[in-house]
Amino acid sequence: MATNSPRTNTFRKKAEPTKKKGAGFKAPSFSFGKFNTTKFVLTLGILLMSIAFFLMIAFISYLLNGPADQSLVMNNSSEAIRETARESTNWLGYLGAQAGNWMIYRWFGVAAFLFPPFLFLLGFKWAFKISLVSLTRYTTFALFFTFWLGLLTGYIVILIEGYSYWSFLSGGFGYELAKLSADFLSWGTFILLGGSMLIFVIFFFDIDKLDWFSSKSSDSDMDDDELEIDAASPVKNPFKDEDELDEEEEIDDDGSSWTIKEDNLNAPIELKPESKPKPKKEEIAFDVPQLNILDPVVEREHEKVLESNFSVVKPAGEEKTAEEVENLDAYDPTLDLPHYKYPTLDLLNEYDVQKVTVSRQELEDNKNKIVETLENFKIGIQEIKATIGPTVTLYEIVPEPGVKISKIKNLEDDIALSLAALGIRIIAPIPGKGTIGIEVPNKNRELVPARAVLGTEKFMRSDKDLPIALGKTISNEVFVVDLAKMPHLLMAGATGQGKSVGLNMILASLIYKKHPSQLKFVLIDPKKVELTLFNKIERHFLAKLPGAEEAIITDTKKVIYTLNSLCIEMDNRYNLLKDAGTRNLKEYNAKFVARKLNPDNGHRFMPYIVLVIDELADLMMTAGKEIEGPIARLAQLARAIGIHLVVATQRPSVNVITGIIKANFPARLSFRVTSKIDSRTILDTGGADQLIGMGDMLLSHGSEITRIQCAFLDTPEVDAICDWVGEQKGYSDAYLLPEFEGEDSDNSIGSVDFSDLDPLFNDAARLLVMHQQGSTSLIQRKLKLGYNRAGRIIDQLEAAGIVGAFEGSKAREVLVQDEASLERLLNSL
Repeated sequence: MATNSPRTNTFRKKAEPTKKKGAGFKAPSFSFGKFNTTKFVLTLGILLMSIAFFLMIAFISYLLNGPADQSLVMNNSSEAIRETARESTNWLGYLGAQAGNWMIYRWFGVAAFLFPPFLFLLGFKWAFKISLVSLTRYTTFALFFTFWLGLLTGYIVILIEGYSYWSFLSGGFGYELAKLSADFLSWGTFILLGGSMLIFVIFFFDIDKLDWFSSKSSDSDMDDDELEIDAASPVKNPFKDEDELDEEEEIDDDGSSWTIKEDNLNAPIELKPESKPKPKKEEIAFDVPQLNILDPVVEREHEKVLESNFSVVKPAGEEKTAEEVENLDAYDPTLDLPHYKYPTLDLLNEYDVQKVTVSRQELEDNKNKIVETLENFKIGIQEIKATIGPTVTLYEIVPEPGVKISKIKNLEDDIALSLAALGIRIIAPIPGKGTIGIEVPNKNRELVPARAVLGTEKFMRSDKDLPIALGKTISNEVFVVDLAKMPHLLMAGATGQGKSVGLNMILASLIYKKHPSQLKFVLIDPKKVELTLFNKIERHFLAKLPGAEEAIITDTKKVIYTLNSLCIEMDNRYNLLKDAGTRNLKEYNAKFVARKLNPDNGHRFMPYIVLVIDELADLMMTAGKEIEGPIARLAQLARAIGIHLVVATQRPSVNVITGIIKANFPARLSFRVTSKIDSRTILDTGGADQLIGMGDMLLSHGSEITRIQCAFLDTPEVDAICDWVGEQKGYSDAYLLPEFEGEDSDNSIGSVDFSDLDPLFNDAARLLVMHQQGSTSLIQRKLKLGYNRAGRIIDQLEAAGIVGAFEGSKAREVLVQDEASLERLLNSL
């Protein structure tokens, strides 16, 4: 898989070269200056489109009136031109006649008609920043048919063996090419034409195999799975794939490590600390990943979703046999929303991001100051190597033998003072290397757009269960992690350092990669404003408590209920895994998709659930132990059954991130914090207090700490993504979590007063008996009641013996089998 390659500069000790006369002379360089503007590009684009229209009209007129102007265009004297120019029959006058004469008659023949569209497409892209079709693919198309049409028409002219009215259609180029082919191949020219056309079609349309001569029987024997895959695969537009690739190249180029204008700086620079650098020429190659603009979208019209009402192997007398079950297709949860379309990259802003420009002078100054500071403390250096990232430059130094690492580590403040820069961080030593790292902020920082991260092949083609694209590392590689393997993430950061943007990137990454049937979010937002945009995707991706008016939880009491409800869901899922004989959610769902689990026994396809808490500190202040217990229990046990936590806080103090919570979050992400104590609390080490803000962050996963520049996802972009998803057809309601009855709920059956029943008690009883489903949500929907009143009615029905006891996420059992028995029971109350 292609990734961005880091560029490094290496400084080694070398003898100082002698100065030569004239060494200070700098060759003048030409710059477009004020012409290198948006207006200039727009003007040039409109000019190219105008030329394209002019040539197309001139060519068409030449086909109709060309012979009449032939004597005119062949006379090149200036006097004759002035006298006869007005006599031209071409629609665009003398210039149009000359354009047709040169392009069609003398050069390319009928293939000249391929050039005006190229100029128009190029001008349109420059003027409006929109690619109608891929310029790369159209250029390939035009070049091939310039040769192919010239050879074909030229050979036909030769076969005619004489002059005809249409002889000029081959052009001079085509005629000469056909003469050469006729001398060497004769009639084999047609074989050359046919073979080259077939090869062109194969490569241009990316055809892997030819099924023209496949037997009908082999087609009919094709597996249904293969047919479904073919139907789901998007039809490739031959004029768009490469264009999308061009956009990807532009995006990746914006994220390349650094740019220095001098040619000799394209390679590692080696020099001694006390001498000037002497460059060595070396080519650096970059692999640019392909851009996958759209995820494959499954669209099947008039397709019936097979209901999963089937049985496993049972004794004789059952409705379905084992043979019937085996003949069913694999269960596909995405068929619940078969026309759902994944968000596209067009929803994200395409920023005009410039490459990180780190001049040679800046590298030299930083290197010299680091060396000078260390030498002042009697610390010698053997080698310095610089790796330039979007935010900081990493200087790796190799100290001389006998130097203690701790001695360099203690000089962090002195190096920061000498460089006059904030955010100096020393890594002593760098894990896996025999070097010591000194991270120095760049004078010019690079913005990392979300589009440049989510559009890379590394993310789009990731096979991770829950892929998250956070940003770019110090070596300019896109950083993608799997939340399912983390398995939980603890985030911290002071106000305004990028924590909310980081949460948005996590949610957007998952929305870009997962179908609504595969993933659900439980969003807790005590601040009530950070996650409100995601209300639009309630019927697609959100989960909530039964009866809750809004899916995003903002009330502390409802947070407690939601966390305990997730614990119930966790216990229920573990029971299903136990019955299925599986150990994790992935194995369970694979078994269910293969129709090896019976839905009549309570088995179902279970989506991943990601719990996002935006501000843990506020919840811990208001609820304390009631919050800490469920979070710790979920963090300890929920990984295997597909429930993962992303918990964020502004204040990573020990009374917020308690020991029991911290112990179960191996992955921790920290933006800039205010003190070293907070850094040690969240990361177990310093460094987070030395970050420079604006998305600069450290990720601790296992024993490694990675510095990342978080991708920037603005609020309008989040709004556009949510609008895209929310406007599509969704489920009838959000994903319902199990009911949880807290201490305020009246669970005592003996406390029910049958003389003071709810006025809708009888209607609710008849409703449940008619549907044979003891569900509080059913009462809410049909009788249009609130959750609290529906809950009281269900308790009264339990006390009356109409429904059974609470069974977690399952609906209560209805104890009365028919309406006649119900009426007798109601009359006896």
